[in-house]
Amino acid sequence: MTEWPSLRLDEWTDTREALHLFTQVVGKIKLAKTPLVNHWWNVTFVVNPRGLSSGAVPDGTRIFQMDFDLIDSQLQIINLDGQRAEVALRPMSVADFYAETFDALARLGIEAEIYPVPVELPEVVPFEQDRELRDYRPEHAHTFWLQLVQANRLMHEFRSGFIGKVSPVHFFWGSFDLAVTRFSGRPAPKHPGGTPNCADWVMTEAYSHEVASCGFWPGGGEEGAFYAYAYPEPPGFGEQPMRPPEAAYRSEFGQFLLPYEAVRAASDPDAAVLAFFEDEYAAAARLGKWDQSLTVPARPAGQRQA
Repeated sequence: MTEWPSLRLDEWTDTREALHLFTQVVGKIKLAKTPLVNHWWNVTFVVNPRGLSSGAVPDGTRIFQMDFDLIDSQLQIINLDGQRAEVALRPMSVADFYAETFDALARLGIEAEIYPVPVELPEVVPFEQDRELRDYRPEHAHTFWLQLVQANRLMHEFRSGFIGKVSPVHFFWGSFDLAVTRFSGRPAPKHPGGTPNCADWVMTEAYSHEVASCGFWPGGGEEGAFYAYAYPEPPGFGEQPMRPPEAAYRSEFGQFLLPYEAVRAASDPDAAVLAFFEDEYAAAARLGKWDQSLTVPARPAGQRQA
C-alpha cells in the first residue's frame, strides 16, 4: 500500500458517481433517523479502518450502524443484537442499490422513510427511477478511501489546535467531501443558497455562523484537492499568500485549492497540507478579526500522554 496513492479523477468517474449516489441513499437514512444537530452534523459519516461509517444511528430505543466497507466492497448494516445484513458494492443501478439497502434494513426490522431524491447535484433522478447500470470498480473506491485516511489524520491534527467551537472531522455525502470547520462564535450573514437541488434553508442552517473550513474533495485537481475557505469571505482573502506554492485561490469555487497530486509529490506531504490549512485559517482569522486566543500551540508528541 502506498501511503499517498495516486488516483486520477478521469480514471474513476463512473465509480465516483456511483459511490456518491450510494452514500446519498445511506446518508438520507441517517438524516431521517437522527435529530438535527447544528450545521447538519447529525447526517455525516466518519472515516474508519475499513471505509466510511454512519456511526450509531437511533431506531426508537435501539441503535444500528451502516458502514461502507471499502475493503470487502460491501455496505454492512448491524443492529443492537449483532445481526448483520450486507449489500454488495458492484456494478449496479442506483435503483437496485436503493431497493437492496431497504430490503437489508427490513431483514433487521428497521424502518426508514426518506426523501428519495439526490441533493447538491446539477441533475438528479429519484433513486427508485435511476435504472442506469453504473460501473463500480472496488479498487478505485478502495484507493479513494486510502486518500481519505491520510486527509482524515491530518485534519484531526489541525483540529486539535483550536479551543473554540470546531466541528468533528466528518464526511458530507451531499457534497462528497471530508471537512473540518472552525467557528468564530459570531453569527454570519444569511447564506444566499443556490446549491443545486438543495433548499436554500439547508444552506442557511449550515452557514448560520462565521466559519473557516477546510477539507479534501475528489475534484479541483487531476487527483482531487485539499480546499480551504471562509464564510463570509473577508475582503482581500483571495489575495493572501498560501503555502505550499502550488496552492491557489479559485474564484469559481470561492476557495483556495491545493492539488492532491502536488501533496503526493512533496518531500513532506504532511507539512504541506498542515501549512495550507494553517495559512488559510490565519488569513481568515486576521482579516475577519477573530479572537486570536482561540488557537493553541501544538503539543509535542511527548506531552500527549496523560
